[in-house]
Amino acid sequence: MALPTPRPSPSRVALINRTNDPLVLPSARASLPTPPEHALAKRPHAGADSSDATRIKRVKLCLDDMVEPMDCDSDEDRSPAVIWRPKNTIYHRLSARASSRPGAFPHQTLLPAHSTMRSFVSSHTADVFSCRSGRVDSFVTPPYACAYTHAAKRGGAPRLAVATEEGTVFVWDTARRTAEDAVPQRIDLQTHDNGIFDVQWSTSDTFLATSAGDHTTRITDPNAAKTVYILSGHKSTVKSAVWDPAHEQLLSTGGRDGSICVWDLRSSGRCTQGNMSPVMCIKDAHIEDQPAKGRGKKSTASVRTVTSLLYSDMTPCGLISSGSFDGILRYWDLRQSTPPKKSRSTKPPNVLPLYTSSSDPTTVHGARRPRGITSVVAGTGPSAGLLFGLGIDSCVHTYAASTLHPLSSSFTHSKMLTNSFYVRLSMSPDGRTLAAGSTGGSAFLYDVSCASLANLGEFGGSDTGVELASQRGEVGAVDWADGMLATCSDDGTVRVWRSDEEVRRRCTEDDAHWNWAWAVDQESR
Repeated sequence: MALPTPRPSPSRVALINRTNDPLVLPSARASLPTPPEHALAKRPHAGADSSDATRIKRVKLCLDDMVEPMDCDSDEDRSPAVIWRPKNTIYHRLSARASSRPGAFPHQTLLPAHSTMRSFVSSHTADVFSCRSGRVDSFVTPPYACAYTHAAKRGGAPRLAVATEEGTVFVWDTARRTAEDAVPQRIDLQTHDNGIFDVQWSTSDTFLATSAGDHTTRITDPNAAKTVYILSGHKSTVKSAVWDPAHEQLLSTGGRDGSICVWDLRSSGRCTQGNMSPVMCIKDAHIEDQPAKGRGKKSTASVRTVTSLLYSDMTPCGLISSGSFDGILRYWDLRQSTPPKKSRSTKPPNVLPLYTSSSDPTTVHGARRPRGITSVVAGTGPSAGLLFGLGIDSCVHTYAASTLHPLSSSFTHSKMLTNSFYVRLSMSPDGRTLAAGSTGGSAFLYDVSCASLANLGEFGGSDTGVELASQRGEVGAVDWADGMLATCSDDGTVRVWRSDEEVRRRCTEDDAHWNWAWAVDQESR
């Protein structure tokens, strides 16, 4: 039985006068529609002036998981410090990173970290560590600095080194435990007889560098409990130390004497009776040359402390420094130095900064005088290409890492006070959350996952943060590991915070708050 010939559906238009109909292919070319006149206009070539003829598309990342293009009509809307490169935007980088994980979408990585910040909790019994004092007249000693190992930031064992006012370094394992579990065994290292202001692990987590008030930085092997090197080159307290991420044996230190010293642990010829001298010294790193007031008078300037050091990710042998006088950052190329002048002086030539910040962000909001920067950290992941500096003006300022140019976005909190150079700043390993200490007894978290877009005008700079309040006295040192944050307070305690939404909910609904401390959102007050 033959099947009936199918009839065309009345709801569909028959394929007549269409280019894909074999019966009308010969005449299809003649029936093609003429394109509109605006489509015939020539597009400017790649080298043409784009001020009026073209527009630069930017990617706008919305909170409702939408990604849509956004146009800028003029050059005034563009940030002068942002360099646009094809296929190198923040969205392209995060898309490639997110697509490598099964079941992940690019926009999931771009979601704000504010909800995670609000879920941070800390147990009063299992997450608090005391810095025991070695003196007879004291029970605890204030911690000045702390640092997790690089392995802990990658998800390994969370080993935390804490440096104290008495020159002692404690090393704890801060892995999650219950109140019934025994306190983990710690390592005690008496590296100095004076307060330690910075402690840093080497790139392989083999050595600890501790900078102290005795004008020295000591390199210690924590497993052998032995000091390997004593770096003597500063004339005052050493405030900061940083290891070169590309060279295991290189590090730099900054001191209250205003100088930056570069050290090479391989130069055994510079070691005398256990003391090693620097291979390079940058004196008066944050003092600008001032003209003399009169003939025969020398220019004088007060010493400006080097408060923080950071190796640049942009170029090798690049070092970024901050000072105690203003919010100007300086970039140093450690491979170059000024040519020696024609004089009989035998002093080595000094190094000049390759470039500095174009303006001071601490004076933007009508401040009568500039304020110093206590700590500088680099962004990573969604905040890559940015630098964050904690200022004495109780504000976290943003800089472009490639130019050190101050950007528009900043982060602050109504209760955060940072009028002390003991307060530090730390970036989470995923590059989404900043942690800052405070002289008011709390630590503060800021969502910087969209900081790059805020500087482009897509989002406004966030002025709200999350408060972690549970300690007494100044909370100075803070540092991140994978999934946890350590905060150090003048009350002699170190507290570890973790994200746990269930515990946080119980703390706000029932009596579980007697055993826990939790994050407090400024908007919920």
